[in-house]
Amino acid sequence: MAESNPMQQIFIDKVVLNIGIGSNENLYQNAKMLLEKLTSHQPVQTLSKRRVPELKIRRGQVIGAMVTLRNEEAYEMLRRAIEANDDMLKNSSISNNSLSFGVKEYIYFSGVKYDPKIGMLGLNVNASFTRKGRRIETRKRKQSKSGLKHKRIPDAEIAKYLESKYNAKIVER
Repeated sequence: MAESNPMQQIFIDKVVLNIGIGSNENLYQNAKMLLEKLTSHQPVQTLSKRRVPELKIRRGQVIGAMVTLRNEEAYEMLRRAIEANDDMLKNSSISNNSLSFGVKEYIYFSGVKYDPKIGMLGLNVNASFTRKGRRIETRKRKQSKSGLKHKRIPDAEIAKYLESKYNAKIVER
C-alpha cells in the first residue's frame, strides 16, 4: 500500500543520540566531546527532573548529553549506527513509531578511532518515524486531525522499511 500512495511512505522525523553519565559529572565533558566528534553538532546537557538518593542524583543535576539530528544527517547517522550494531536489531526495539537501541562502544562506528581523552563510552540511538501530512496536527495555525491509520505506523512496516533501506536484520529475542 505504501508504494501506491505517496502519503503512506515512511520517513525519519529525527534521530536522537543520548549518552547518560549518571551522577559522575566528570564524564559530561567526555560525553560532549564524543557526540561532537560523531555528529559535528553541539550537544545539549540533560538534567535530572527528580532527586534519586540511591544513585546520588539531585534535582537539576547534569546526567547526560544529547544531540538531535534531522533530514539527511539523521538518515546518515542511523545508517552508521545500524552498521555499528552489525546490521542486527531486536524486534522489541521497534515500538510506537520509533526505533531505540544502544551501541556499546563508540569505536564500533566506522571511521572513529579510540580517543584516550574520551575513554570508553556507549550511547543510545532513538529514531522517530512518521508519514507525510503529520504536520497538520502540530502546526500553529489551522490545526487539524489525521486518521488513526495515518498516525500509527505498524511495527512490521517499520521493520520492512529498515530491512529494505538499511539492510538491517530484524531478529526475535
